[in-house]
Amino acid sequence: MRQLIDLTINEEQLSKTVERAREKNIVIPTLDQMKDPKLIPEDVKDELKETGLWDVNPINLFRISWKNEPKEKGGLYNEVPNFIEIPSEISGVKARIVALSGKWFPIGAHKVGASFACLVPRLVTGQFDPSFHEAVWPSTGNYCRGGAYNSALLGCKSIAILPENMSKERFDWLKKVAGEVIATAGSESNVKEIYDKTWELRRTRDNVVIFNQFAELGNHLWHYEVTGNAMHDVLKSIMRPNDKYRGVCLTSGSGGTLASGDYLKDQFPTSKIAVGEALQCSTLLDNGHGEHRIEGIGDKHVPWIHNVKNTDLVIDIDDNDALGMFRLFNEGKGQEYLKSIGVKEDTVNRLNWVGISGAANIISAIKFSKYYELTENDIVLTVLTDSAEMYQSRLLEMKEERGNKDYTLVNAEVDHNRHVFGTKTDVMEELTYASRKRIHNLKYYTWIEQQMMDVKELNEQWYDYDNYWGRLHTMAPELNKLIKDFNERVASTK
Repeated sequence: MRQLIDLTINEEQLSKTVERAREKNIVIPTLDQMKDPKLIPEDVKDELKETGLWDVNPINLFRISWKNEPKEKGGLYNEVPNFIEIPSEISGVKARIVALSGKWFPIGAHKVGASFACLVPRLVTGQFDPSFHEAVWPSTGNYCRGGAYNSALLGCKSIAILPENMSKERFDWLKKVAGEVIATAGSESNVKEIYDKTWELRRTRDNVVIFNQFAELGNHLWHYEVTGNAMHDVLKSIMRPNDKYRGVCLTSGSGGTLASGDYLKDQFPTSKIAVGEALQCSTLLDNGHGEHRIEGIGDKHVPWIHNVKNTDLVIDIDDNDALGMFRLFNEGKGQEYLKSIGVKEDTVNRLNWVGISGAANIISAIKFSKYYELTENDIVLTVLTDSAEMYQSRLLEMKEERGNKDYTLVNAEVDHNRHVFGTKTDVMEELTYASRKRIHNLKYYTWIEQQMMDVKELNEQWYDYDNYWGRLHTMAPELNKLIKDFNERVASTK
């Protein structure tokens, strides 16, 4: 059978890459170590105790884990991933909404894991030459940050591509880490322009390797294995005897994080996977298009790596609601108001773990809970891809939109009632077999007509489901073995 993630070894180049890793003192973690940091060697942990979370140091490859201690420097690992449980005082629903936090990954976003799983298979097989190739990371923000960071840690050259109107914080950070930063036209809603730039680079440079997160199956595999297990660990830590896990709600983005829902369905067969998108660009719901402001979730296409046949629900989120919740959580008066209605201080203190796409994910979980009339014994999971750290400039922009008026307690109460309590279930669709197939077929126009993917593989995703997605979900041991073999060769050359 054709390899879904190509693990064919180029021995001649692999020998050179091993030598380069030896020179740069690079050791690569396995997916098993990311799932269970107890497997990480003690000498690595000793070095981490002296290393900052965002330091450009190869040892921070071992911080690609949901279980990092929430520390800026010197942290090791928790037994359970960092998460926030959104109380009913905020959500307005009875269900337990639990959100895993991406803030405590290096770069402050879990996309560092997805990009790792795209680059590392090429490195440990000798398919990528760090002395010649440049890794190209097309993204609307966090993925290209993760790709540039991993490239720096792994001794590879990088090119980050993202729309020119993404947040200032993203560009400021990338200029310090990426080898080259390319800004394309538009904003969050201009993914095709990013793709067009990658084709231009292919035509004009002979040393680029494109790591397109929307099409790289390593992205899906990492979230299935690592994020799926992290979510399961959280459930095991919080579930009471009468609790039931009902489903996961995640905005589409690259489609990678949705693979965690595939993993959880394997553990909880009656659970559901809900995919969110911006109402202002309702591609999955009604084949629509448009522009939106939920940074980090992409639009106007169905990601190649989205396992649509296993998806149960589409939830559209008004980007005004996402921005309203984000501001409520991250303004001083917003936090003061939340305390006044009974939200515990330790919860309020963690609300800056919520970025704009994280707010959208929480809103989708609220809509999911309302739609299925969930109770206090029902648990819904989601993730916070990044945190407010990447969006301080957006808070300033929202203030400017209001004539530089301060955010008040009244503003907070209005935002809470309008953008959180006021969410409805009128822009959602519970998917049938036919509606799933409609969404899957949308892949044809982006990936076959525009991006030159193989229509046979598109059909395999649907008609040969178990051999395609089932086979992909069993590839982690093969990748882990290649990583171990690589590390052993690096060590033997020292």
